[in-house]
Amino acid sequence: MEAALTPMHIAMTGTTTIQDDDRLLLERMREGDREAFSELVVRHQRQVFYLVWRYVKNDADAKDVVQAAFVKAWQNAEAFRGDSSFRTWLYRIAVNLALNHVRDSGKWKTAELTEEHASHEVPGMQRLVEAEAAQQLRKAVETLPPKQRLVVELRVHEGLSFREVAEIADCSEDAAKANFHHAIKRLRSELGNAE
Repeated sequence: MEAALTPMHIAMTGTTTIQDDDRLLLERMREGDREAFSELVVRHQRQVFYLVWRYVKNDADAKDVVQAAFVKAWQNAEAFRGDSSFRTWLYRIAVNLALNHVRDSGKWKTAELTEEHASHEVPGMQRLVEAEAAQQLRKAVETLPPKQRLVVELRVHEGLSFREVAEIADCSEDAAKANFHHAIKRLRSELGNAE
C-alpha cells in the first residue's frame, strides 16, 4: 500500500509543487474523497474570499459566493480538463459567480475594508494619507471596463501570471496584457487628474 503524500511531507521533501499536490487532491476529490476536497478548500478559501470580496463588497455575500464556488467545483470536478491549474479554474468559477451576484443584486457600490481586512497599522497622518489614496485607487479601478478591471485585480491583487489571467478572463494572453496596459494607462490618467 502506497503512503499518501501529505502537505507536510511535500514541504519537507520538495518532491512536488503545490500545483502538483492540487492535482493529486483533485484526483482524490473526483473519486469522492471529502478530505481531499476539504484540503483544497482550506488551501484556497482565503484567496478566493478576497478576490470575491473586491466585487461583492460585503463579508456575508462574499462568504456565500465563495461557498457556492467550492460547491460548484465539487459538483463539476469531472468536467475539469486540467488545461490550467486547479487554482485558476477555481478563480474563474468564483469570478463568474461574483459577477453574477453583483449583476443580480445591483451592488456596484464602493465599500471600505473592515479592520479585519487591514494588513497592518500605520500611525497618524501617514495612515490617513494612505487610506485616502487607497480609496481613490479603488474607486478608479471600479470605473474600469469589466474585462480591464478583472485583469488588473487578478494581476495586481492575486499576483497571477498573464497566462493565468488569460485563462480566468477567457481571452488570449496578448489580450490580457493589452487590457492590463490600457487599464494602467487609464488609471494613471484618472488618478493624475484627481491630484
